[in-house]
Amino acid sequence: MDNDLRFEPVTAERWGDFETLFGPQVAFYNCWCVALRLPHSVRTAMTPDERKAHMRERIEAGPPPGILCYADGGPVAWVQVGPRHDVPQFNSPRTVSRPLEEDDARDPSIWAISCFFLLPKLRGRRMSHRLLAGAIDYARRQGARLLEACPIDHVKQSKSVTLCIGSTAIFDAAGFETIARRKDGRPLMRLELRD
Repeated sequence: MDNDLRFEPVTAERWGDFETLFGPQVAFYNCWCVALRLPHSVRTAMTPDERKAHMRERIEAGPPPGILCYADGGPVAWVQVGPRHDVPQFNSPRTVSRPLEEDDARDPSIWAISCFFLLPKLRGRRMSHRLLAGAIDYARRQGARLLEACPIDHVKQSKSVTLCIGSTAIFDAAGFETIARRKDGRPLMRLELRD
């Protein structure tokens, strides 16, 4: 499987694949990957179907808010990657992921990787490294100048839900550098994609 991965931007035509990937159990407690798109008070007041509808509308409106990974003829993973401004809660002044400079949140050339999801059967197989490489390649091809993330240093178990934000180790391995550390275990990291 690892040699036969394909990455595609999630577009309106691929909504069915996104829905299939998240499945009937719905990844991350029915989040539908809106955690960094909506304020906590708004998000928690929504039903799972409302969160799903919100993400579907966002995908249909474009541009793609991330990429899907395909293997063996179907979707197996997702990475939320795009301009920082597309994930407003990533930029909140109260978060450890807030930008270094306020204007960075509006700069279309500064992108963020803010969420990973892969099928449980693929965990522990270095898939996160492959997903990150796919996201870096996609951001570079779309003209991003900088790519940022706010991963977590350690988790007690590899299947922890907090890994949806990614492990610092995979970002280190991909060449990201720590540019701020506002909380122990949660560095803000950056990769320069072009001069």
